[in-house]
Amino acid sequence: MAWTRVLLLSLLAGVLLLSLFRETQGAAVRDDKDAKPNESPGRVFMEASDASHFLKRRSRRSPKSYAEMMAEYRVIRDTSERRRESQEEQRTEFENYAEEDRTEQRERTQETNEQYREYYYDGMYPRYPHHRHPN
Repeated sequence: MAWTRVLLLSLLAGVLLLSLFRETQGAAVRDDKDAKPNESPGRVFMEASDASHFLKRRSRRSPKSYAEMMAEYRVIRDTSERRRESQEEQRTEFENYAEEDRTEQRERTQETNEQYREYYYDGMYPRYPHHRHPN
């Protein structure tokens, strides 16, 4: 029950403050020091026609200027060039990695085969027989 009283009092205080400060025009900050203190702070919002002109300097269907088209083309071209260079660099790094991995695997396989031959060679037959042995 106590929290409802607190809520009711805070809402009442808020309504009272809003009704007292309703006449205020806005919260604009002056940057000039020599302005008269009696002047209004100025308008915060623009007229609708000015805002429309500000936001729509060029309508959606009007053609772009040559400079705008060239600037967009340069941005697209530079982006695609950076992407191409990045992909080429990644491809080169992967190819180098794959080549090193294959080389290491080949060397390990050769070492393993040599160790196997040395361990199981009994000296009775040549190491690399070029002819077929009778069964």
